[in-house]
Amino acid sequence: MDCNWFCWPRNHNFDFEKPQPFALPLPIPDWPQGGGFAEEKICIGDLEVVMVTELESIWGFSCSEEGIKGATFYKPKEIPEGFYCLGHYGQPNNQPLHGFLLVARETTYNATSTSPALQKPLDYTLVWSSFSWIGDENSEECGYIWLPTPPEGYRSLGFVVTKGPTKPSLDLVRCVRSDLTDTCETNDLIADMEPMFPDFPCQFWKVRPCHRGMQGKGISVGTFYCSTSFVDEVLCTFCLKNFDSSLQAMPNLEQVHSLINYYGPTVFFHPKDIYLPSSVSWFFKNGATLYKEGIKMGEEILSGGSNLPKGGENDGEYWIDLPDDSRNSSVKLGNLESAELYVHVKPALGGTFTDIAMWVFCPFNGPATIKIGLLNFSLSKIGQHVSDWEHFTLRVSNFTGELWSVYFSQHSGGEWVEASGLEFMNGSNKPVVYSSKSGHASFPHPGCYLQGSEKYGIGVRNDVARSKFAVDSSTKYKIVAAEYLGGAVAEPCWLQYMREWGPKVTYNSASELEKILSFLPLNLRIRAENIFDSLPMELYGEEGPTGPKEKNNWEGDERC
Repeated sequence: MDCNWFCWPRNHNFDFEKPQPFALPLPIPDWPQGGGFAEEKICIGDLEVVMVTELESIWGFSCSEEGIKGATFYKPKEIPEGFYCLGHYGQPNNQPLHGFLLVARETTYNATSTSPALQKPLDYTLVWSSFSWIGDENSEECGYIWLPTPPEGYRSLGFVVTKGPTKPSLDLVRCVRSDLTDTCETNDLIADMEPMFPDFPCQFWKVRPCHRGMQGKGISVGTFYCSTSFVDEVLCTFCLKNFDSSLQAMPNLEQVHSLINYYGPTVFFHPKDIYLPSSVSWFFKNGATLYKEGIKMGEEILSGGSNLPKGGENDGEYWIDLPDDSRNSSVKLGNLESAELYVHVKPALGGTFTDIAMWVFCPFNGPATIKIGLLNFSLSKIGQHVSDWEHFTLRVSNFTGELWSVYFSQHSGGEWVEASGLEFMNGSNKPVVYSSKSGHASFPHPGCYLQGSEKYGIGVRNDVARSKFAVDSSTKYKIVAAEYLGGAVAEPCWLQYMREWGPKVTYNSASELEKILSFLPLNLRIRAENIFDSLPMELYGEEGPTGPKEKNNWEGDERC
C-alpha cells in the first residue's frame, strides 16, 4: 500500500506534509479584567491545570492509499515549572495542528485527601507498535504506544508515544488520584490501522468526558486513546474532574459581551430563501396567537410574551400559530431588520470552556427540496411548519479566551468544527455561519449538504450560500440566560414557555413522496424509499418546535 512510517526529531524535514500550526486570523485581545477568566491557570480543587498549545512532534505516519488518513503524535513543547504532563496528543495529518494538552500540579486549595494528587506511574505497558511490520533494522524509527501503569488508587489519563523501543521514563508523566478523575469516551476517529494491517489492528481516537453539559464536571485533558480491540471496550484512561463549584474561570457579564462583540459570527441566509428570521417581539406584535386545547378562539400574544403560560412541560395543551387574518402571509416571511440572536451562556467541559449558544428564530420553516441523483423536486408541504428555532454554539477556552470550535446545529443533529476549519469574515476573528434555504440548519461553508445518502445522491437538500440577507450576531444579539451568573441576566417571559411554537397539522406526506418515487426505476426507487424512511419523522409532519429551553442541549452537551 506504499505506506511510510516516520518518527522524527525537531526540525527534521518530513517526507509528508507536516500539519502546520493553526492561529486565528488576528491576535487574541486583552479581555476586561475580573475573576479567573483568561488567566491561563485554572484551579479545579486539589489540582491546578494549564493548557499547553505549543506542541512538539514525536512520531507519525502517512499513507498514499486514498481515503486513509495519516496521523502525528505530540508532546508539550514546554511545561511550566512544577507542572506535569498527563499523556500525549494525536491528530490526523489532513488538518492544521490545533490541539492542546493540560498539564497539572498539586495545590493546597481545599485538599480532600492526605494522599498526593499526582504520582509517578509504576511502569508502562506496550500497547501497540509499528515494529512488527517494519523490521528489525528499522526499530528505532518505529512508533511505540505505551500505557502508564498507575499505583493503587490512581488512574492514567493518557497514552505515551515514543520513537523507538526504549521504554519511557517514569518521570515523563503523572497518574492522578482516582477520586479526582471522571470517565471518558471516544468520539472522533484519528486513524484506523486495521484496513492497512489486519494482523496488527489499532485505532486512535480523540476522547471526551462522559459527563458533559452545564452540570458536567468532566474535563478533557487533550490526550488520545489507543484501541486494539475489535469490540466495544471500557476505556482504561480517564479525564479530570472539577471540584471547584465556584467555576471561577467562567467569564463575567462584561467579558461575555466582549467575547460576543469579538467573535460573533455573521449569519448568511440563502439568496432564494423567502422565509427569513425576525425577532420574537416582532412576531408577537404582528399577530402571533396563543391557542388552548378545546378553545376555538386564540389570544394574541403580548410583545414580551407575558401572557404565555410559564413552566410545566410540552403536554399539548397550548400552541402558537400565525395570525388568522390578512397578516398571515407576510408574517411567514419574517422581518430581517428586527432579527437578533438570543444568547445562552453556560459552562462546558467542567468550566474549562464557555459555550455561547446563539439561537435564531424564524416565523416559518419552508417545505423541503429532495434530490434523487441529478433530479431535484421541490415539495409543497413536507418539512414546513410554523416557527423555527435553530442555533449554533461558540466554544471558547477559559484559559485564554481563544475561540476553539463552533457547533453547527443541523435538524436532528449537528457537528463541531474546530476553529482551523472555519471561514472567517475578512479582517476579523468572526466566523461565518450559513443558514440553509427554507430549513435554516447551520453549516460552516457554502454548498449543498445532503441529509440522506451522499454516496447515492439521495436525500433532502440543504443549500447554503452568501447573500445580502445577513445578520451580524456581534451587534444584533440579546443575552437571555446565563445561569452560572446567578441573577445577573433576566430571562424573558417567552423563554419560560415550554409548549410548541406552532400547530400540529396532519396530512398524508407519503402520497407526495409516492408521486415522485413512482417515476423512478425499481432499483432506484427501493434505494430512495429506504433512505427517506431513515430520515427524522419531523420531516413528514407539520408540527411546531418547542422553544430553546425545552431542547436537550439547553442543559446538556450538543448532539453529535
